Order: sequence, then C-alpha cells, then structure tokens
Amino acid sequence: MGYSTELKNHQNEQHKFRVRLVFLVLLVLAAFSALLGRFYFLQVFRYDYYQTLAENNRISIVPITPNRGLISDRNGIILAHNFFVYTLEITPSKTEDLQDTIAELGKLVEISPTDLKRFKKLRAQSHTFESIPIRTHLNEYEAAKFAVNRFRFPGVELKSRLFRHYPYGTLGTHGIGYISRINEHDLKQLKENNQLSNYKGTEHIGKAGVEQAYETELHGVTGFQQVEIDADGRAVRVLSSASPTSGNNVVLSMDAKMQEIAEQEFAGRRGALVAIQPKTGEVLAMASMPSFDANLFVDGIDFDNWNLLNNSLDKPLINRTLKGIYPPGSTFKPFVALAGLESGKRQPPFTISDPGYYMLPNSHHRYRDWKPSGHGSVDMRKAITVSCDTFFYGLAVELGIDRLTDFVRHFGFGEKTNIDIQGELAGLLPTPGWKQRRFKQPWYMGETVIVGIGQGYTLVTPMQLAYATATLANSGKAIQPHLVNAIVNAKTNEVRMLPHKVADQLNLSPENLEIVKLGMMDVTRPGGTAASVGANAGYDIAAKTGTAQVVGIKQNEKYNEKATAERHRDHAWFIAYAPAEDPKIAVAVIVENGGHGGSAAGPIARKVMDYYLLGKIPAVAAPAVPAETQAQNPPPVVEEEEHD
Repeated sequence: MGYSTELKNHQNEQHKFRVRLVFLVLLVLAAFSALLGRFYFLQVFRYDYYQTLAENNRISIVPITPNRGLISDRNGIILAHNFFVYTLEITPSKTEDLQDTIAELGKLVEISPTDLKRFKKLRAQSHTFESIPIRTHLNEYEAAKFAVNRFRFPGVELKSRLFRHYPYGTLGTHGIGYISRINEHDLKQLKENNQLSNYKGTEHIGKAGVEQAYETELHGVTGFQQVEIDADGRAVRVLSSASPTSGNNVVLSMDAKMQEIAEQEFAGRRGALVAIQPKTGEVLAMASMPSFDANLFVDGIDFDNWNLLNNSLDKPLINRTLKGIYPPGSTFKPFVALAGLESGKRQPPFTISDPGYYMLPNSHHRYRDWKPSGHGSVDMRKAITVSCDTFFYGLAVELGIDRLTDFVRHFGFGEKTNIDIQGELAGLLPTPGWKQRRFKQPWYMGETVIVGIGQGYTLVTPMQLAYATATLANSGKAIQPHLVNAIVNAKTNEVRMLPHKVADQLNLSPENLEIVKLGMMDVTRPGGTAASVGANAGYDIAAKTGTAQVVGIKQNEKYNEKATAERHRDHAWFIAYAPAEDPKIAVAVIVENGGHGGSAAGPIARKVMDYYLLGKIPAVAAPAVPAETQAQNPPPVVEEEEHD
C-alpha cells in the first residue's frame, strides 16, 4: 500500500509541473506577442508622429528678424530709421557656468539689474544655442575693452544689431509714435490676430502713433534657418534658410519743418496744434506740447526717466491733439452761426441790439457778454467778427439744443474723426438724453444758452476742431484726416498712395457760407478780435478766436487773469484757414491757460501758415514763458459757468 501511494504522488507532481510549464510558456508567448504588437503599432501606425519628434529634436528653426521699415515726412526727411549698435551676447549652450560668466562680465562692463531682467526673460523664450543680448548700446571704449578680453569668455560675443532711432528726438513724437519691447499684452494680441509666428525672434513692436497703427506694414516678414543640432543642443550646421523681407517704408503727410516751427513757437507753453489740408485731409502738423524723446522707450525706459515723464504736472505723455478735451469757447460760434442761417432763424437783415448781456424770459439771471457795455447793433457777420456772446446766447435758445447739436455733429463734434492712429477721444456734444443718462437730471434752458458760445458741457479735441475748420473751409465737404500718405514696398519700391476718404457732405447754402466766411475774414482785419494776426500777412485769413473758461466765475465777479493761478487761467483757442478764397491749410491751436486766443494762440498759427503758404521760416523761437509757480499749482480743472 505504501509503494502505490508514493508512485501516485510522483505522477501528480509531474502533471503539475507540465501545467505550470505550459502556463509559463503561454505567458512568455503572450508577453512577446504584446511587445511585438507594440513595436508594430509604433513602427507602422505611429511612424509619422515619432519621425516628426525625432526630426524636431535634430532640427530647430531659428528666426531671422526683418529690418523695420523707415518713416519719412512728405518731403523725404527720415523721422524713424534703424542703426547698428554694439551688443554683448551670450549663447548659453556654449557657456559652462552661465552665472559665473555674467558675474565676470559685470566686472568688465556695466550690467544693470534691468539688463539682467531682460536677459532672463529672453532666455526663457529662446533656444540654448541662440545668442541672447546681456547688454546693448555699448560704446566704443566698452566694445574695445571686451574685445581685448574676449578669450576669457567662451560663448560670449560682441555683435552689432539693428536698433530703432528717432533722429529728431522729441519732434512729432505723438504722431510718429515709438516702438518698445514686446510684453505679455502684445503677445496675447499677436496670438489673437494669428501673427505670433511672424514675430518669432522679434523683440520690439509699435506702441503708439504711426509705429503702432502701421505695424503690419513696418514690421516685414520674418525669415528662418533650419539648423541641425546635436544631443547637447549645439548647432552643427545650417540645412536651409529663407531670407526675411524688410518692412515697407511709410511716407507721412506731416511736414517736418512745419512741425518743428509749431513746436518751437509754443516756447515752453502747454498746448496743441493741428494743421490740415482741407481738400485732402492730410495732417500737415500735429504738435502736442510738451513732447518727449521717443528714443527713451526703444530698449525699455529706465525708472528715473519714466518717473519724470509720468509724474510731470505738464503730462508730456498725453497726446493733447487727440486726447486733450477742452471747451471750444468762441471757436464754436461759426458753426452755431451756420446752424442759425441754415435753419432760417437768422436770415439777413436780422440784427439785435446788444446791451452787454442776455436774459431768458421770466428770469433775472444775466448771461454776460465778454464786453460789459455791449456791441450795439449786431448782425450775423459782425457777431462772428467781434465774437458777440449775446447774439449767440439768443440764437442757441431759438434753435433749441436738439436742432443745434444735430447740425454741428456733421462737422465732427461729439464724434471721433477716425484719423489713422489710435487713442482718439470723441469729445462731448451734450444733449438732454445724454444728461439724463449721465446725471439722471433734466436739461435746463440755461444750459442751452451757454452751449451757444462753446461753454458748459461741450468738449472738443484740437483734432476735432481742426477737422471742423477744414470742413467749413471746404464748404461742407468733410475729408477724414490721415497722417500717412503712402506706403513704399521694400522689395519693389512701388509707391501705394492711400485714398482720401469723404466722411460727410453737407449741402450748405453758398449765401449762408459766404456770410460766415466773411465774418471770419473780418476777425483778422482792423476791428476784429485777431487783427494783429492778419496784419501784413500777404494773404487773406479767415479765423475765429476763442477763450475757454477753466474755472467758473460767479454772477457778480470779474475775471482777473493776474490774480488767478496760472493753471486756472483761461485756455486760448484759435482756428483759421487760408488763403480764405482758396483754402490750402486749416489750423486749430490751443494754448493751455494762455488767456486770449488772438494774442497767445493766433501768432503760432500765423507762423505755421506763413511757412506753408510763403515759405517763411522763423529765425529764432519766441522767448520762453517763465514757469512761474507751475509746480505749486494743481492741474487744470474744467468747470462749467454757473447757470440756471
């Protein structure tokens, strides 16, 4: 019995062994089958994917930045160009100890915290085999000093790069604009516009003015190199390349010499000037004073200069031509006059007897004329010439606020002119509906009264007022203003002229236009409010002066300029076009806190018109106005005159 049991157990063990062996063999076969299946899947189905990855690890695309297009004025004077500067650049893959290399370089040439911050940012966006600037704008001495010590710094090279330069510094900065380093906001915008690939390797982008508005024309097309790299990320050879295409050149309508004269004539005062060709909409000059040097922003402005510009009471960074909003004062009157004539409310021989004030029916409040004794018998032409407030108070009331605003809106008031650069404000043309939405209050008749003389809530920009003046000079045909005349193709030199766009066409009575234009011509003749501006001009000037209140004056008070803080004094306006019989230029000038339009703003406009029409160039700038106590005075505050 014992032998048979022992034999039986041996057979059982053999059976178990065979089962286990078969299971193990099947498991190994299954594992190999899975491995072979995976190999087959990767080699056949995923071949293209992994081939692309391998190729990308072997080949990298290096962008080649295009030359940025030039900006010139209408006469070919270059206002923005590119120039080569020495830069100190590091290729991280060729440097054994990057931090130690930078520290040693800092002993040789100055490397600021700003330089380090920029380097770290660019390094994060670049390949290890690309050279990255650690210091730009080296002078000759610094470049020579590094060249002598070049052997000590593997992976560090002295190169020359193109940088943007504005040769005239502060001239026309607000119109030309500037470029600066690309930031996160710029990257987001480029991504949204599907332009990100064209900016690979580009460090700068237009930030303001023409540089920003015509960025796509100026930037060009980025080129590329296919570079083979080894396992350590080092460049081995260039496999192929595509050359970049330079940006197109931009020709402005601006006249650089006229711009210089305009800025010079402000002589330290704050304000703005816009000059336009009425028949074409070409902006001949666009001065916002004070200005600033655009070159400060090209490579990133330093803290001290930024703080100086940003915190200045004079606000040089604000483009006053587009963003400065002011009451138009009496420069609004010619347009109110046309509204009265076109509506039939003031047809000749209508006259009033001006006692020096205006009163609404059933009211004791007196709306004063600037001349306390009044102007006697006044018709429409004389009302414009002597700037009779009383006449326009009554006219505004008879027109009514809705009819008045509906008419003058055709001249661009209360709306953007849509000039071809960004940042323009629309000003304000008040209506009862606007006031209800803004203040939840009804409109009062007294508010209509002062709208008639360009006060109250009414606000305009210098660009709007120049546009309105050009439209009036052009007998109601409004041409959209523009700063760029043409684009010149960088490859073919083909000139593409930009079209002039008609924004509006008013069907105005020639007889009514004649009355207003004659009144404006009389402004610069003996007896007019700007007779000195028109004296010995050699051509006829149609103009209108204006004084815009900055702070309100109570009913029984009299404005005393000398006793008023400089920044609380009235703004001085002047609009004009010439020659009056065939207008070739329309101008709007404001001198902040300048007082009287005829004496403060008018002479600036005259110098600009003399240059354009007669070729006269002022020999010396007007003497600078003393700063007085500007730093102690608060910024201008616009308040409306007291009214019912």
